[in-house]
Amino acid sequence: MSQSTQPNLANKKLNLRAQIVKTLLIVQQGQSLASVLGHQIDQVNERDRALFHEILMGTLRQWYALKSIALPLLTKPLNNETVESCLYVGLYQLLCTRVPAHAVISETVDATKQLGYEALAGVVNAILRNVSRGTEQYKAQLKAAHGLPSWLYKRLKRDWPEQLEQLCENLKQIAPLTLRVNTRKISREAYLNKLKAQEIACQQCAISDVGIILEQAVQITALPGFEQGWFSVQDEHAQLCASLVPDLNDQVVLDACAAPGGKTAHLLEKYNVKKMIALDQDPKRLLRVSENLERLDLTERSPVEIIAADATTWQSKDALDCIVLDAPCSAIGVMRRHPDIRLLRLSSDIAQTVALQKQILDHLWQELKVGGTLLYITCSILKAENESQMQEFFQTHSNAKEIKIEADWGIEQTHGRQLLPQTAQGDGFYYCKIQKIAD
Repeated sequence: MSQSTQPNLANKKLNLRAQIVKTLLIVQQGQSLASVLGHQIDQVNERDRALFHEILMGTLRQWYALKSIALPLLTKPLNNETVESCLYVGLYQLLCTRVPAHAVISETVDATKQLGYEALAGVVNAILRNVSRGTEQYKAQLKAAHGLPSWLYKRLKRDWPEQLEQLCENLKQIAPLTLRVNTRKISREAYLNKLKAQEIACQQCAISDVGIILEQAVQITALPGFEQGWFSVQDEHAQLCASLVPDLNDQVVLDACAAPGGKTAHLLEKYNVKKMIALDQDPKRLLRVSENLERLDLTERSPVEIIAADATTWQSKDALDCIVLDAPCSAIGVMRRHPDIRLLRLSSDIAQTVALQKQILDHLWQELKVGGTLLYITCSILKAENESQMQEFFQTHSNAKEIKIEADWGIEQTHGRQLLPQTAQGDGFYYCKIQKIAD
């Protein structure tokens, strides 16, 4: 449904479920949740914000699984994004939350009416009542559904046949909140003790030697040492970047596609570089890099140049010893944190992304000095963006030599290593380490 055919809701007082559906409709029109969530949540009563967030994220996470339950219950297709969204919001609450069924049904039916579809409120009412009478059966159905758009399910089935069932299950989970300790300021052990002293449930990460997983909901800014820069929030598998680069002390380093700056900061925490260049084409997102480096107190120790430019054309004034390329990708590996990717990403996006990655790779390879290292990273789990991209790169660059990553994590590929999203652990990331052996 186009925006113009939707009812005018500007002056209506909407209940919480209607506000959630409005947000879901914005995502369905192609806007990322990150770009609109702040504005949408500001319009919700403070006491309702946690519930708003839970139902919104949960509905997105289970979107295709909920769809697979709803479709057989309809006598004819709705062809109405608003009412379908109301249905999914209601089904999610019935099957995945402790909200009483009577409250779910009445609030969701009211939302359907408030959003201008009184004539279809009866359909929503009937289906939700039907499901509320057989929740155990429908919960089993929800668990059994793969919960992915069909194009993505087919790709994952082709790429990861042995891991497919577990992968689909893991992608439905909520990703853990993980910290990276700034060891310039405090050791991981000392910071763990500070968290435990405040009775915050936590444990150290298994793979990252500076990571801590928080096992309860917390307000990040209220954690000990936030203002003093003792830690950052970063996924465990993303933290592995700093352990895969060569010794960067006194080296000139480029972090390409750097925003919001997690990897830039981690490298500066670990090494005294000669110069760090943080490159990204989005000036707004680069502000986050500056803010993060400031809070972590990393701007004094090593010279940092923050540049807004296009990685397909940018040229360096310095000879680059190391390039960290966290390449643009489909972000399927971080779908647990960004469940709107389920709705936003299209099959046709993948070929375009692969072409852009190739452009950036080919250009930046020319900028790297002989003997230098390029670390290629994505937060994707699609082979087209990872292993296949690297196969193509090595076939067309005779001056490139892979440096094997010897590790007990991830899955070894023809080139590089792939980490898949793990329940209660890290997201999906791919790493490949390349050395330039000639001009």
